[in-house]
Amino acid sequence: MFELLISRVREAKTALAQDPSDLSDAELVDLLREVEELKCAAAAAQAVAAVRLDESQRQAQVAAGVRAERVGEGIAEQVGLARHESPTKAARLLGLAKVLHHEMPQTMALMRAGRLNEWRATILARETACLPLADRQVVDERLCADGRAATMSDLALTRAAKKLACELDPASVAERARRAETERHVTIRPAPDTMCWVSALLPVKQGVSIYATLLAAAAAGRAQGDERSKGQVMADTLVERVTGAPADEPARVEVKLVMTDRALFAATDDAAHLEGYGPVPAPWARAFVTDAMRATRLWIRRLYTSPLTGQLVSMDSRARLAPEALAEFVATRDQDLCRTPWCGAPIRHTDHIRSWEHGGPTTATNLQGLCERCNHAKQAPGWLARASTDPSGVHTVEITTPTGHRHRSRAPDPPGEVCPVPRQPVEYELIG
Repeated sequence: MFELLISRVREAKTALAQDPSDLSDAELVDLLREVEELKCAAAAAQAVAAVRLDESQRQAQVAAGVRAERVGEGIAEQVGLARHESPTKAARLLGLAKVLHHEMPQTMALMRAGRLNEWRATILARETACLPLADRQVVDERLCADGRAATMSDLALTRAAKKLACELDPASVAERARRAETERHVTIRPAPDTMCWVSALLPVKQGVSIYATLLAAAAAGRAQGDERSKGQVMADTLVERVTGAPADEPARVEVKLVMTDRALFAATDDAAHLEGYGPVPAPWARAFVTDAMRATRLWIRRLYTSPLTGQLVSMDSRARLAPEALAEFVATRDQDLCRTPWCGAPIRHTDHIRSWEHGGPTTATNLQGLCERCNHAKQAPGWLARASTDPSGVHTVEITTPTGHRHRSRAPDPPGEVCPVPRQPVEYELIG
């Protein structure tokens, strides 16, 4: 049965890899529809597979004597590795799979029929999360039994599910809104062109008040002849109100910029790396350094690379105790992101690849940066990790999951290109 299922999946992958350029317009539309239906059905199959894996792995962990509070660790991470998703997203997908499989049979039926995609199933699960099981199944029945949900837009489906939830159990919906206020937070993520998104999840009254204040500031500025656009005035006002300093004043907090000596002195345009953001162009990095030198104290810490591979190999640790300096070196090498494939979360732990208990040394080769979740997951039974250096000199970690699947994690390339002849490049961590 398994071999037949896998064979059919592979046949579908092979067929979809063909170039559809010889199809007519009508056939292209039919192909788009059929592939979309296949994606919906595939998402349903992934959900069932994830639930079965969760059940089997939990049984194996219980049999292995894992403490009750730790049963389940590492399962979402296996789902994430299989689906090429971060552990956090994989945990959401696994939770969704359990809800659909056990509590929302009509929604699952629409997915299997190719009529409802994974995101719209997520909307239904999200908007009914606070309801008792009986009420959730009422929403499932009313919106999906007759296929109505399959013809709704995302917004229409959200509103329909929310309306039913409010009617079936208004007290639970109101309590959910009160609890949501405790989840307020601020996040940052990179945007194109050396920009970033700073987002705040706030209670609606506070969010609307902030936006109205910024709108008023923009309107006042424009009325007084300010040549900036409304959006520019709002953004600058937000920065000034939060930092208490003009928006164009250089930041006075520690910011790490890693760049080659050649880029620093304008000999080349090797891309630099800004901690918390990612790659930035050399001209922008040089301007950043210039601004920092004018505004505040600046100091340079040397980071050395291999003359053949260009990989980071050591760091001047005079400024800190060795363990802290080594952890900082590892974080710089791994560019501040968890080394688990597809994770993308910021590093929280500097972890031994071969555990200390089993003789693993505290060296750069045997250390990797991991987020808290991935570090805990690798403690679950059946997880193994091995460090190595590939032929090009890049630090590599091979992860083996409890099911025997292997995944390789390669350290990201540092700024600058690998030179074919030996050289003695020096890289700088610029802190201003």
